[in-house]
Amino acid sequence: MADSPEHPADLPACPSAQGAGAGLLPPELRGWMLLLAATGAVEQRLRSVVKERLDVSHDEFLVLCLLAEQPQGGLRMTRVAELLGRPKTRLTYQIACLQHAGLVTRRSVCEDKRGVEVALTEKARDMLREASGALAETVTGALAHVMGPEQCAAMSGLMPKAATDAAAESEPEPATVSD
Repeated sequence: MADSPEHPADLPACPSAQGAGAGLLPPELRGWMLLLAATGAVEQRLRSVVKERLDVSHDEFLVLCLLAEQPQGGLRMTRVAELLGRPKTRLTYQIACLQHAGLVTRRSVCEDKRGVEVALTEKARDMLREASGALAETVTGALAHVMGPEQCAAMSGLMPKAATDAAAESEPEPATVSD
């Protein structure tokens, strides 16, 4: 099988994924480094899929994902900025772009004249539903690229499919009986 640009043969495994424990770092910092490597791998691969499938930037996609987890209403913009670690001025620009694309709505919060709540539109919900399979595959593939089956299994509380896919890849295929 030829190497694809997404899986170059000369790319070393993440050093933190080696898990030998012989290094200077305590397990908590090794785990943090693995999490950073996994996050970077996921974000790098998601950028092109998000642009192709949803036609939004990666940062705008993060806003959509955060809002998608809200059952009905939305979130105040200050809370979105806080959860994503983004400056409010940058978030205001991103929300304006998303609103212009018809993906979010903004409304004033009744009890606070300065407060603004943002929520997904049905158009955005439909787009996320349609793209969810490709997005999930991208995340799972990126994680498998930097993590071993044990680390993927540890992530199963957050992403059950990552552990299932990693376990399936490490198990030999059952023998088939021919007639």
